[in-house]
Amino acid sequence: MNRFFYTALVRLLSPGLLGWMALRARRAGGDWGVCAGPRFGRYAQPAQVGRPVWVHAVSLGETRAAQPLIQALLDQGVPVLLTHMTVTGRAEGARAFADAIAQGRLEQQWLPYDFPGATSRFMAHYRPRAGILIEREVWPNLLASARRHGVPMILASARFSDHALRQSLRVGSVMREAYAGLYAVYAQTLHDAQRLEQAGAVAVRVSGNFKFDISLPSDKIQRGEEFAASLARKVVTVASTREGEDALFIAAIDRQIKRAQSHGKDITDRVLFCLIPRHPERFDAAAELLKQARLSFVRRSDLIEAGDCSSTALHACEGVTVLLGDTLGEMPWYYAMSQVAIVAGSFEPLGGQNLIEACAVGVPVIVGPHTRNFEQAVVDAMDEGAALRVQNADAAVQTALQLLDEPQRLARMGEAGSHWVQKHTGAVARVLGGLNEIESLTASGRDISSRARPSP
Repeated sequence: MNRFFYTALVRLLSPGLLGWMALRARRAGGDWGVCAGPRFGRYAQPAQVGRPVWVHAVSLGETRAAQPLIQALLDQGVPVLLTHMTVTGRAEGARAFADAIAQGRLEQQWLPYDFPGATSRFMAHYRPRAGILIEREVWPNLLASARRHGVPMILASARFSDHALRQSLRVGSVMREAYAGLYAVYAQTLHDAQRLEQAGAVAVRVSGNFKFDISLPSDKIQRGEEFAASLARKVVTVASTREGEDALFIAAIDRQIKRAQSHGKDITDRVLFCLIPRHPERFDAAAELLKQARLSFVRRSDLIEAGDCSSTALHACEGVTVLLGDTLGEMPWYYAMSQVAIVAGSFEPLGGQNLIEACAVGVPVIVGPHTRNFEQAVVDAMDEGAALRVQNADAAVQTALQLLDEPQRLARMGEAGSHWVQKHTGAVARVLGGLNEIESLTASGRDISSRARPSP
């Protein structure tokens, strides 16, 4: 399929695709701007930032991954345009860069749909000096418009699975042309780089994963550690649960409690479980599941209102089995108060979630069998002794409880995780080097286009 037929197909299917987006928005909640002007490249106001570096982070995970890069750009005095496709990504960007937005140094916007007119109007309106796509968002018409407007495009912290490669090859020349049009590609791993080259990308470098360059907020870590010290119990955190996993872990926790009770023990006297759904639209559903299972719980939002280490907050945690994490942007706090982290998204065939942040805090990690989105990171963390893999939620909860009885092993795993993260930093600096090369070529009057390749 070439780009002409791809565009015709997109136009033909657009009513159904827009309907799907509207349904998804209704289920997720929030204002997605599904039919708003910016989705079609139409803007009521002039751009708030001049000649920005444009960073596209499709959703929540990509927005968090891009934060070190965006912060580095802002620290250099570079204006940033940050685009998203989902409301969770946009909300995270607004939270993380509230000061830069207020100061007019960063503007957020929806990414336009992949129609030629919409993408061309987007480029003409914002006139970015360069564009950076985070991890995997490659759209044929978007990249074609970037080429026409002389905007060099970079795919950064790129991951590309076997499944993605098969899909790309099946579509045909339209995707090969899109990947070939990228100015440079910075892949997370050698395997990602090899697959991207098979898909048509050139100038592919292995630069690592942005997620290793995280700068964790010291205040949240300190508050999490202080909260943990104030509790009379250890904490096992089940982080970033996805669809179907809340029920699995609630059932697993309930079974472990009953199993201990059958042996005359009460693990709730010494362990507090923390359950954190990944998406806010499922907070209330998780609360309902806890009620149905008759597991006592308290919401994190209620503790914030009372004050983390206040007597009211600590009293609220007494006698409850589960702390329900119903807040955004607080994962460092959750990890800092934990002795073990079960990183979910991997106990159903959903590809897994990022375990790097937990390792950076120094928390031993347990993952499930489905980790294709982070497979290399999981394998490396296991090789370093920082993580364990189990087959299901029951095994994860049971293993976490066993680790609590092995303090020396816990300490070794935590130290291994911290060391592993520290030795893999540098991906952001490598991409910034590529951007500086673009700036240098532009300043010298040389033509910058997708066909110009950076030196190896």
